[in-house]
Parts: sequence; C-alpha cells; structure tokens
Amino acid sequence: MILNINEKNVLITGGAQGIGRLFAKKAIEEGANVILWDINSTSLEQTARELRKKQGANVFTYTVNVSSVSAINEAAKQVFNDVGTIDILFNNAGIVVGKPFIEHTEADIDKTLAINTAGPMHVTNAFMHGMIRNGGARIVNIASAAGLVANPKMSVYAASKWAVIGWSESLRLELERAGHDIKVTTVTPSYINTGMFQGVKTPFFVPLIQPQKIVDLTWEGMKKGKIYVRAPKMVNLLPFLRGILPTRVFDFIGGKLIGIYNSMDEFKGHTAPTPTQDQDQDPAMHQ
Repeated sequence: MILNINEKNVLITGGAQGIGRLFAKKAIEEGANVILWDINSTSLEQTARELRKKQGANVFTYTVNVSSVSAINEAAKQVFNDVGTIDILFNNAGIVVGKPFIEHTEADIDKTLAINTAGPMHVTNAFMHGMIRNGGARIVNIASAAGLVANPKMSVYAASKWAVIGWSESLRLELERAGHDIKVTTVTPSYINTGMFQGVKTPFFVPLIQPQKIVDLTWEGMKKGKIYVRAPKMVNLLPFLRGILPTRVFDFIGGKLIGIYNSMDEFKGHTAPTPTQDQDQDPAMHQ
C-alpha cells in the first residue's frame, strides 16, 4: 500500500541543504507539514523561506545539534508542542572525515559516531512511541554503500554507517515482530554529485548519482515501505560478492579492477568549511 503524504508530519534532520532540502521540497509538493532540523540556522531559514513560497506550505524549523542527546530531546518536546506526532522521519544528518585512521583525532572519531550513528538512534527513540500509537508511520535511515564494504580513508565513516545498517535492520525486524504499523527503509547510496565529496574518483561501473535521483528513489521507496533503497544498481551486488568471494579475491576485484579502494585518494571535500550536518552525499563506493 502506497502511503498518502498529504497532511502528514515529516521531520528531516540535516534538512537545510543537499538531499535533506530536496526531501523537504517533495514533502511540500505532496501537501505535508515539514519539520526541518539542522545545526546551521542561517541555511535553515533560507531553505524555509524558499519552501514557504508554495501556497499553503507549513514549515517548522529548529536549530538542533544531533550529536547532543539533550538537544535532541529538547527539540523533540518543542515539535510535539508545535506540530504534534511525527508520521515520517528522515534520519539524514551526517558528516564525513576522509583521511587515514592514524590521522583521526579523538574529536573526529567521537563527532562522526555521535552524528552518524548515535544521532539517528536518539532521534528515532524520541519520536517512536508516538509513531507507534498513531500507526502508518515511516522511518527512513540514510546509511551508505560505505556501510557494506570497507574503504581506505573512510574507516570511521564506514564504521558509523555499518552500525546504522545493523541498527536499522534490527529495528525493522522488532517492529514487524511486534505487529506495529511502521515501515523502516534503509538507504545505501554510493557517491552523490554534491560538493561534500569533491575530488573522489567514482569506481568503474559505479556512476556518480545525481541528488534528485536518489531523492526520488528514496521517496518512492518510503511511500511503498521498501526495506532497502540502493543506488546505483551495482550496489545491489556488493553484499552478494562480499559474501561469496574470498577476501583477497574481493580485494583484487573491488580494489584493483573496479577501483573502490582508490576512490578517496584525491578526496578534498568542501572547498570552504560549513557548519552544516548534511548527508549531502554519501561518500561511499562501498556499497
């Protein structure tokens, strides 16, 4: 059954930029009330002004640092008071640190795990009881192909996304076994064509994904209650190949022939730093 989005309350973390902003546009187009969370208050208000240009658009903004449990819980209370129970949750906020593990600081590690891994869990925990009571809800977790295959210069990022996939799948199974009317969708894209991953080299057979493409695929998957949304198509093969091939054989095929392990060699990221937590694009050829 395809979910009707009209008048649903849709919350998007990392909603000020990138694919978060595109998800918000889709929600507005289909008549939803949109709740945007982001750490960048300036971008947040710019996006809200743009969305409110559509007649009848209801947009609520909250400046939230999703690495802080207290900030999440405080913002969740405000959302309950201002809007009510959430029907659709996009756990989209994320960051990447693209460098060898030996160069990571304690802050790099803690911040990546707090935003990418613990953040979605705490946000979901803050809203899930209300979603269960209302039923017909959706939880969309933006993971990454990096959560399926290891990659040099992405160790902590990959670890954070592997954890998200394991948690997201476990949450789905728990909700299904309990008979709750909530669908959980896990999204595992490869590199998306935005500024977050400037300098990456896309592996052979793995084209750069356009932001609108992954948003459209995810949106339709969410409405249908799909378990996984993977893009591009090559990502669908990765779990199978990783499972049946000996490690050294996969290293040769994935690393040498396809070029997964070299994709971050010339990574630069944003040319100018920005304080936003935005899943913009998932670095991850790992797929």
